[in-house]
Formats: sequence, structure tokens, C-alpha cells
Amino acid sequence: MEFEYSGAELTPTHEGNCWLLTNGLGGYMSTSDIFSVTRCDQGLLISAESPSRRYCLLHRLSEEVVSGGAREFISSQSFAGGAAPEEGWRRLESFKMGDLPEWRYDLGSARVVRTCAMEHGANTAAVVYEVENKSDSPVTLIITPIMQFSPKGAAPQTGPELELALGERRVMGGGLRMYFSASGELEPIRRETERLYYADDDVDGRSPEGAGVRLFRVSLRVEGRSRGRLEIVFSDTPVTRSAGEIILEAAARRKSLLESSPLRDPVGRELARAADAFIAARGAAGGMTMIAGYPFFADWGRDTMIALPGCCLTTGRFREAAGILRTFLAHERDGLIPNLFPEGGAEPMYNTADAALLLINCVWLYYKYTDDKDFVREALPTLRRIVAAYREGTRHSIHMDSDGLIWAGAGDDQVTWMDVRIEGYLPTPRHGKPVEINAYWYNALKIMESLSPLAGEPGEEYGALAEMVRRSFIEKFWMGERGYLRDVLSGTAADEQFRCNQIWAVSMPFTMLPPDMERSVVEEVFRRLYTPIGLRTLSPEDPQFHPTYGGSQYDRDMAYHQGTVWPFPLGAWYISYLKVKGNSREAAAEVRARLGPMGRFLREGCAGEIAEVYDGLAPGPPKGCFAQAWSVGEILRVYEALERIEEGEKGNG
Repeated sequence: MEFEYSGAELTPTHEGNCWLLTNGLGGYMSTSDIFSVTRCDQGLLISAESPSRRYCLLHRLSEEVVSGGAREFISSQSFAGGAAPEEGWRRLESFKMGDLPEWRYDLGSARVVRTCAMEHGANTAAVVYEVENKSDSPVTLIITPIMQFSPKGAAPQTGPELELALGERRVMGGGLRMYFSASGELEPIRRETERLYYADDDVDGRSPEGAGVRLFRVSLRVEGRSRGRLEIVFSDTPVTRSAGEIILEAAARRKSLLESSPLRDPVGRELARAADAFIAARGAAGGMTMIAGYPFFADWGRDTMIALPGCCLTTGRFREAAGILRTFLAHERDGLIPNLFPEGGAEPMYNTADAALLLINCVWLYYKYTDDKDFVREALPTLRRIVAAYREGTRHSIHMDSDGLIWAGAGDDQVTWMDVRIEGYLPTPRHGKPVEINAYWYNALKIMESLSPLAGEPGEEYGALAEMVRRSFIEKFWMGERGYLRDVLSGTAADEQFRCNQIWAVSMPFTMLPPDMERSVVEEVFRRLYTPIGLRTLSPEDPQFHPTYGGSQYDRDMAYHQGTVWPFPLGAWYISYLKVKGNSREAAAEVRARLGPMGRFLREGCAGEIAEVYDGLAPGPPKGCFAQAWSVGEILRVYEALERIEEGEKGNG
């Protein structure tokens, strides 16, 4: 798919819309559609030593065209303190995001086309300008880099102390280096600090201002009635390749991601390309991992295990899936896997009750796709330790109770995905026996029953325990008079809040409920929580429902799981809907019809991606991370499920 924008869509009013390119290391480049930075986390070279050690080297570019003594910007940017903005958007004819992002400007005397790319596997960004001079007099394109040299998202309030070595094409400062090359004329300029205004950060209660530094500029003179081309490369290592080479290679790679997708549906294929943004090397820790979301998150264990089936297995990227699973298998401790990898040799954070159980699910799904028995045998010792730890008890009060169900959480711990904690206050306390944790637990036990014989070991003990869990689950979670499941067993009012977590008791590979209960859950979730882009996290009928996500950190956290719409649970609902309808052709047609707006959603926010969250009452513009791994992965699984049903119908016909 190609996403093209013009006219009223390319103004500061729509500045929250953006684009994203990534490098497979956790690094990226992103600006708004009008080429401004509206968040401190955006930039044209966000380099990555690892997913959680990233630096904004090149924040943005100031771009001017000089013609007949007049100067006009093609870049756009708002500044702090009332400084006059750069308003290149007024000359912007179109922005197109396809294989690469491309902008077209018409200044009357000249046309300018800008294209950006990022080299895969390197912290290297390329920008190419094509200039057509339509006048008889020369025109000059002047590009001035604005640099931050700060940790990603730091929003520095003063410009960094930088040293320019123009002859060596290098800028240094704060222990960081950026190299550059340009086909135009390079010249140093007087150091100048500019203070930027971040509109999207301001709305979200983050720091609304940041600073960057100008040290040099690049210019290209184009004679009358002729064309010129300016190529610039920025990298954290000495530049050895031209911008043109990087552009061609990056475009070919992104095109191949689209064409190699196993899916036929254009939206599904675009999501397969979107999934690539989240697959990354783990840096110093070695191995592969997944970025949870851009621009805010690094690699999180829970997000990885939810996103991996769609982002890797549905897309046929089995080698990467095995690499990611090996990374987390190697870091298992006390039956848990990391929810976050801090750097500098610090111990990973293991504060999650679901990630390890979902790891077992991912191993199962990987095996079903690949029939890789050797990998299963490699993973089984770790999987056995996970199950044993949950039975016997491990960190964060995670343990199996006498009824076979899993208890998780105590004190200030928040160990399910509804994990917000605000200065010791828990907006969504779920200490006890959460419904989805126990759905994952049963699923894990049944998987262990099935996989153990591959290593020559009996699985009957896992099966017997699973049966005990099944009986306890139905007895204690099912509310027959209401037709749905409790959210948690804790003895508090939270138990009977209507939340989306119960949908995973229907969607997992192995489930406990009889068909009539599953149908009821699917119907009730649809009635109370469904929106076309995601499921609400809490019923609007609940007094704690928050319809709007935004404002200060406190306000956002209070709404985060209290009604805010999340796209990723919608994948489980669609899978569940197909299941209770017998995976029929009619059900698939109904889901396809409901997915109709998905192409529009991919056009909003970050082009080609699905965001983290939306408002709870009437989902409007995307919020939170503009590109979220589990949002993309779970909707990908739905497109795959539809095509399997449709192909089955054809085969039977």
C-alpha cells in the first residue's frame, strides 16, 4: 500500500501524523508528515547501542531555498518563546509513504523532492534532495543540521557542547560521535542554539520544549533551467556509502517485505511490512528481541510474547522468531523471563506474571508452524522450570493455590499487563487470581502435556493438573447469571468489573470453557467493549470508566486501563468470534466487513502502523506510542486466520 497526503492534511493542524523508518537495532528516524519534530523522541538519526540505549544525534534539518535574493523554508518547525516558525508546509504539495517517505514542494521558481532512508543493521540515515530550477536564475538549497547528542527522549533544555571537525566530517560531544558526508558544499557556521516546541509532548504533559545546536550547513547551487541532486549521510561510524546507495537498498528491502508476505490482503501485507519495525538485535546482551513500541518503549518481555506470533510467525520470519525466543529462554530466572532489560550489567526486571506463560505459548506456536522438534527439545528444560516455579512459588507472590489456580501480585507489585502504579497507588489493582493469567496457565499445562513426549518424557502429570485447573476455573470465574467471567479472584470489588481480559480465556490454543460459555463471553465483550480499532479496557457502565486518554502523566495513567481502547485485544476477540462461529465462511465475511476501516486506521497517526491506544468512548486520533508491536501483531493474526478459512473453503469447493 502507499499512503499519500496532500492539501488540508499537510498543515500544523495534522502535525500529529508521522512516519517511521527503523534499522533493526532499535534505532529509527521519524518526523511529522510536514517534516517537523513534535516530540522530543523524534529525530532523523536516533542511534541505538541496544534497544534501551538510544541517542538522538540528528534531531531535524532546517531547509531553505534561496532564489533571486529571497529565502524560503521547505522545512517546518515550531519554536519555543514565540520565535517565528519555519512554515515549509505552505509549499508542500504532497507527502507519500510507500517504500520510503517522499515529500514534494513547489516554490514557483523551483520544485524540490526530498527522500529519506535508514540503512538496515546500521545507525545510518540518508537524505536525498532532487531540485528542479524552473527559473532563469540560480537557486541554492541550504541544509542546516540541528543536533542534540542526548539520550532519546531527554528533551535537553540547553544545547550540547559539540566539537566540529569539518575536514574529518565528524561532530563529537558527550562521549558520542556523528559522522557525515555530503555531495554539496560544506561550511562551518557560528554555533547557534535553537529552542524547539513539541506540540504532541505538550498535550501529553511531557516537557514541551527542547534544545538543539547548529554548527555547519550544506548547500547546493542549481543553475537556471537545470536540475541538481544533493545527497547527505549521517552515521555513528565513518561514512562509507553514498546516500543514493542507501536509498536504493532501503527501498528494495521495504518493497521485498511487502512482496514476500504470505498474506494476500493488501492491508495484511502492509502490516507484515509494519511488523519489521519491531524486530531488532539485542545489542550487548546478544540475540534477537522485539521493540514494544515507538517512540517510547524498548524491548519488553510481555509485549514480545504477545507480538511475536503475528509479527514473526504469521509473516514467515521463523529464524527471527527462534532467535527472539532463545534470547528470553537464556534469561529465565526463577521461572520468570525479563519484562525489561536494563543496560550496564544490571539485572533485568522480572516483574511480570504473564510473559513466561506466554513464552510457552510462543514455543508451541513456533512448533506448529515449523515442526522444529530440535528447538522444542532445546526449550523444554526451561519450560519445565517455568511450570515448576509457578507451582511452587516464585517472585512477586506468583504461586499456585490449592485449587490449582495461579495467584499473582502483592503490595505495590503490578504483574499483569494492567500494570500502572502512581506513587504507590494502583489504579487497577489485580492482586489475586487474574482471569487471563489462569487462562495462560491452563494453556501452558496443556502445551507441556503435548510437547513433553518429544523429549521422551511423559506429559500425563501436566494433563492431570490442567484438568484440576479447568474445573476450578469454571467454578470460580464463571458468573452464570451474567454470562461472563470475573476479571480476578481477590475478594474485592475489582473481581466483577467487566474488562477485556476474559477474551483470552476463549482465544488461546487450549481453553477451558464449554462452547455455550465461550459464545456468551464473546457476545458480552462485543456488546460492552468492542470498537472498530480495539477493545475498551473497562465497560463504560463502570463508575471508574475514563473516556479520554491524555493530559498529564497522572491523568494518562488513571485512564490507561480504565476504559482506554487498546487494539491488541481486538485480535483475540476476532479470533474468538471466528472460533465460536465454527470458523465458517459467513463468520469470516463478517470479520472482513468489520476490518474494512483498518486501511483508514493505517493512514492515521503513523503511516502504515497501528498505535498503542485510543480514547475509550469514541476512539479518535491515535495516542500513546504511534507504532505498537502487539497492535500490529495481533491484527496480523486475524488476517491470517481469515485467509486460512477462505483457502479451506476453496479447497473444499
